[in-house]
Amino acid sequence: QVQVVESGGGLVQPGGSLRLSCVASGITFSLFVMGWYRQAPGKERELVAEIGNSGSTNYADSVEGRFTISRDNAKSTVYLQMNNLKPEDAAVYYCNGKFAPWGESYWGQGTQVTVSS
Repeated sequence: QVQVVESGGGLVQPGGSLRLSCVASGITFSLFVMGWYRQAPGKERELVAEIGNSGSTNYADSVEGRFTISRDNAKSTVYLQMNNLKPEDAAVYYCNGKFAPWGESYWGQGTQVTVSS
């Protein structure tokens, strides 16, 4: 059974930092492209950052230079370090793991990030 579980969300002031974690079990984690997405109220879900199985990374323009995605294959965990948070970063953040050759894609339940003074 595949499980994708996010943690680390919360309330932070503008300019603050948060670190999100996502543990994926039941998959061969090292083969999967792992990504963080977010969805704000009334908006579509959007890609924030993703990291390939080789460690290559891709970021949305809006978070480039402020967010860092990383992975620890031994722990089947992907992280999102978020610095200099802005009110527009507030959203539910979702973790996704995908393995295109087999058409597999798994989502977590999401973790809320609130940026407010």
